Amino acid sequence: MNTGDKVSPGRTSDARAELIGMARRNMLHAEAGTIEQADGVVRVPASNYFDERQWQREVDQVFKRVPLMLAMSCELKAAGDFKTLEVCGVPVLLVRDDEQVVRAFINSCSHRGAVVVTEQRGSRTRFSCPYHAWTYDGRGDLVSIYAESDFGEIDKSCHGLTRLPAGERAGMVWVSLDPESTLDLDVFLCGYDQLLAQFDFADWSLFEDRTLKGPNWKIAYDGYLDLYHLPILHRNTFGANMPNQALYDAWGPHQRVSSPDPGLLKLKDSNESDWPTARLLQGVWTIFPHVSIASFDGGGGRGVMVSQLFPGQTPLESYTVQNYVMERLPESDAVRDRAHEQFGLLEMVVRDEDYATGLRQQAALRSRPDAQVLFGRNEAGGQHFHGFIERLLACDSENLSDLFSMNSA
Repeated sequence: MNTGDKVSPGRTSDARAELIGMARRNMLHAEAGTIEQADGVVRVPASNYFDERQWQREVDQVFKRVPLMLAMSCELKAAGDFKTLEVCGVPVLLVRDDEQVVRAFINSCSHRGAVVVTEQRGSRTRFSCPYHAWTYDGRGDLVSIYAESDFGEIDKSCHGLTRLPAGERAGMVWVSLDPESTLDLDVFLCGYDQLLAQFDFADWSLFEDRTLKGPNWKIAYDGYLDLYHLPILHRNTFGANMPNQALYDAWGPHQRVSSPDPGLLKLKDSNESDWPTARLLQGVWTIFPHVSIASFDGGGGRGVMVSQLFPGQTPLESYTVQNYVMERLPESDAVRDRAHEQFGLLEMVVRDEDYATGLRQQAALRSRPDAQVLFGRNEAGGQHFHGFIERLLACDSENLSDLFSMNSA
């Protein structure tokens, strides 16, 4: 997987033109009161949400084969900044080295396998294992062995931390959990990062984060792609006046979800160069297989909630890291309080409405093992998501690049 934060010449203007094209299409639907619909209703076996073998295949052939978005660049702003997390049983260490390159490693000492860095975040240039004090630098190289003369001679250059393929795009960091992965990050992203780059996330800041427990990861992900439920499930919080219709755009398996927005019509006859980029980016941007980016401006300043969804230890469990990222950190107590209130509401809605419903849903589905879950013509995003999972599960590793290339148009 290639590394570096790369934007191709001319792609910034191309991306804005694409956003404007999507806005024009949105206006047409807003004026006509229509949406684009899938060809028919798709049925997914209910057992796909709780079958142990199905779930293990998804962990092994989805989460352990494709690049995962494991950090925002703003979490690793300076040389020496690091972050640790565990994903599908793999302990991961992310570090920005002294050349400003983000590197990723399996967080396991090459001596006896102990976890080297136990803190979640911090900044330093050396990482010393708490078990026997073997020490590594920001490139993962073994630089010091405690009591080396007593231990015996080994080639330090052959005993660094195990590197994981990593790359930085659009102010986000992607990592493959497979050290031998050859899937190119740009092939995987299908040009989607050029759209995400319009947020300018590299210059934003992490305001707050927290972790929520949830149901099967696909039940949780289904909700990211679904506007149909907003005025029903969320009617007592924020959804009473929300639209229930969706427009979907796809770049390979990655999707943007928006709805016909009459408010956009105010821009219709003005100069497109004056259209606010933030307005063009409204909606939910999902990164396959596990990330949702939703914009908010609740008086605490422009922010997004970046939700990172991961399978738990069983098919019936997942966990979501909610990251509230802001364009500018609050400079006053009043703005800070409003941002905390906004993020607290988002946590409550996901925990007490979305995930509580999902947990009850999966319990009910388990009592109907031969049932099917339906995705209607108005739920094309869910159809696309589940269809791509099936294609990915059927694809051998040698043909992964072809799968993503085929779906990049």
